[in-house]
Amino acid sequence: MAVIRVMVADDHEVVREGISGFLNAIDDLELVGEARDGQEAVSLCGQVQPDVILMDIVMPNMDGIEATQQITEKYPHVKVIILTSFNDEDNVQHGLQAGAISYLLKNASIHEMSSAIRAAYAGKSVLAPEAAQTLIRSRIRPAEPNYNLKERELEVLALMVKGLNNPQIAARLYLNRSTVKFHVSTILSKLGVESRTEAVALAVKHGLVSDE
Repeated sequence: MAVIRVMVADDHEVVREGISGFLNAIDDLELVGEARDGQEAVSLCGQVQPDVILMDIVMPNMDGIEATQQITEKYPHVKVIILTSFNDEDNVQHGLQAGAISYLLKNASIHEMSSAIRAAYAGKSVLAPEAAQTLIRSRIRPAEPNYNLKERELEVLALMVKGLNNPQIAARLYLNRSTVKFHVSTILSKLGVESRTEAVALAVKHGLVSDE
């Protein structure tokens, strides 16, 4: 039976102690190192050469995502499992993009954690159900619509958002009023709305123009 060398990186001592305790109770898992932050994790990884690292995300000096990226680049044979309390879309995606093979939450049971370690060692990924749902939601979320507004139309829309009327927009952009009226009509058509108020609300909702 192969013994899997495991390292823990977490800035909370009580978490490290808890994980160490369960690792020491399982025959095929061996704790070989503990790091208190991402920077120490990168350094210690080179010294103890673990097979699998349990990596927290929020840590001082260097976060777990940056540490994961550096470790997977320097030591591609080392498998990193993100072990965190956060399952928001940014953390899940950034953690996996950094090279982590799995993503677990700290409420995982001992059985789930040990199974994930063995799976990582075998090159297989495990995602906490909450993390999997987060990724699914991000994939099925409809893309922001592209209204194909031209540069001048965006300039007019930005001034509409600021509350300027057509004569004021014409003066600001050095255009005649009929041209501004044409641009406003085109903007309403492209946005699929019937009034300036709706156009402004849509522009704000989708961030079509800058706040400056």
